[in-house]
Amino acid sequence: MKLLVTGGAGFIGSAVVRRAIADGHQVVNLDKLTYAASLSNVASVSDNPAYRFEHEDICDREAVDRVFASHRPDVVMHLAAESHVDRSIDGPGEFIRTNVTGTFTLLDAARAYRDANGRDDFRFHHVSTDEVYGTLGPTGLFTEATPYAPNSPYSASKAASDHLVRAWGETYGLPVLVTNCSNNYGPFHFPEKLIPVVILNALAGRAIPVYGQGVNVRDWLFVEDHAAALLLVAAKGRIGETYNIGGNAEATNIDLVRRLCAILDAEAPSDAPYERLITFVADRPGHDLRYAIDATKIRDDLGWQPSVTLDQGLRHTVRWYLDNRDWWQAILARGHRPERLGLGKAG
Repeated sequence: MKLLVTGGAGFIGSAVVRRAIADGHQVVNLDKLTYAASLSNVASVSDNPAYRFEHEDICDREAVDRVFASHRPDVVMHLAAESHVDRSIDGPGEFIRTNVTGTFTLLDAARAYRDANGRDDFRFHHVSTDEVYGTLGPTGLFTEATPYAPNSPYSASKAASDHLVRAWGETYGLPVLVTNCSNNYGPFHFPEKLIPVVILNALAGRAIPVYGQGVNVRDWLFVEDHAAALLLVAAKGRIGETYNIGGNAEATNIDLVRRLCAILDAEAPSDAPYERLITFVADRPGHDLRYAIDATKIRDDLGWQPSVTLDQGLRHTVRWYLDNRDWWQAILARGHRPERLGLGKAG
């Protein structure tokens, strides 16, 4: 396949790019290079003749049209998005622009490209989140049929983009696929999300913030497993279908943090256990209690399932951060600090 990957210099996008090149595909990486993206994430494939980079904004229709015309992709894998819930609470406008307007722009450009070139084999794969489904109680799982009930500006913007993709499939016959994933983690995770915050704060001897009492539950998906699933859906998924992708790895936030501290105790011992740094802080406004994915459909239809357990993935992730200090130290040197965001009032 020749893939046009939007957001391919970000966390999940770069995992897709690296995996796609390793699997023998051609990749065009379209990325605006906002604060959470870096070409260092794809440095290992940047000299590969099957890789091309386009520094563009998905909201720029003229630029997107040029990229389609120049590279003539078989598949669009749309990952470019603002994705941090806390940032969406503090400033929702950019989430609406990128996630809603950007998705519309890309969809309409893809439709024009498909129609102008008679590409019946073309596919548009939209990558979304389980957060569009809202929150679960103590039991139950999100399925592909779960009604949408987003509770944050981020999840609302992703829900809107999902609906746009469906509409372009139904109204214009664009060959679309949608995937909704659980929380990703792994190498190259930008240090504002929970797992890298825990690792970097622990190594620095700073407080490790945990929202509320840490009882919120997430299903954790190793990013390299997610990349494999996305490429499988892009190649073999049924047009018009949605596939939920989860890690089968539920954990409360406090349990996850304690697991990370225990791994760090073994891999980078300090004078005292890292768990001493755990500090409970005011909860996030509108914090969803629990997410959990039923990934039966992608397993039964396409044969995908996670390759690592949560403990295996966390250990791999901790070791990666320990072995790649130059990567995250460069981010910190640019002025970013793994600190609390999202203190804006709900509503």
